[in-house]
Amino acid sequence: MIIFNLSSYNPGPFILMGIPGLEQFHVWIGIPFCIIYIVAVTGNCILLYLIAVERSLHEPMFFFLSMLAMTDLMLSTTTMPKTLSIFWLGAREITFPGCLTQMFFLHFSTALDSAILMAMAFDRYVAICSPLRYTTILTPKTIIKIVMGIAFRSFCIILPDVFLLTRLPFCRTRIIPHTYCEHIGVARLACADISINIWFGFCVPVMTVMSDVILIAVSYTFILCAVFRLPSREARQKTLGTCGSHVCVILMFYTPLFFSILAHRFGHNISRTFHILFANLYIVIPPSLNPIVYGVKTKKIRVKFLHLFSTKGMK
Repeated sequence: MIIFNLSSYNPGPFILMGIPGLEQFHVWIGIPFCIIYIVAVTGNCILLYLIAVERSLHEPMFFFLSMLAMTDLMLSTTTMPKTLSIFWLGAREITFPGCLTQMFFLHFSTALDSAILMAMAFDRYVAICSPLRYTTILTPKTIIKIVMGIAFRSFCIILPDVFLLTRLPFCRTRIIPHTYCEHIGVARLACADISINIWFGFCVPVMTVMSDVILIAVSYTFILCAVFRLPSREARQKTLGTCGSHVCVILMFYTPLFFSILAHRFGHNISRTFHILFANLYIVIPPSLNPIVYGVKTKKIRVKFLHLFSTKGMK
């Protein structure tokens, strides 16, 4: 009995199966995923470089944007290298500590992404509704406090997931029908009651994300009220243009996130293959599109980007 308890509470390696039903196409599926991942890494690294070296981009808005870029790199890099190794090398084994680490950073970066988008909405609210007080409200000290606050909140929300999994005995199969470790997927392999895991893993993220969405909606309600009070149509369009990229990123992040959460909890009729494929796309597509959206719709970044490569081309 002692040996059984030790082996169940200290499980051996898990096996990640990839995308069930599409095993014979893994090699080909890995090609577009690799391309999108390279685009995500390259785009976010260029964005971080521009914000770091260009003094004109040292503003609160771009500081939050650099945080979003770093979090997107964390989100995609936490899963995609392992996913590609499963697709191309058949390296399906992952240790239990490795699984917990991947799960933590996956959920942590998702929660942090949501919090950063909320902070960026507050930044736009201050910039548009109180433009004369913008630099006095969002001082470097205030920004550091906001960053530490949202990072600490995300950490506290996700850390219990790790302890909820380590308390479970795994005496059944250790095969995970997925490309990466996520909380509920791992918990379902346990030979014990996982009611706490299910409800904590569903309710806490949903409540957190919903609170972020509500605060973002409130911010944009005040922003729209301020915009429609402007005297000229040109001024309204110019002001709304400063929010366009942020709104696009919000829609790209929250739409698939809510679909994934609800499908995972209630979508029993959705095939596992579609759900896992969609979950993998969600990991890489928003991080790859975010720098493109900001590069196209934000004039300052677009100008600096073109200047960077035109200067290199002349050299």
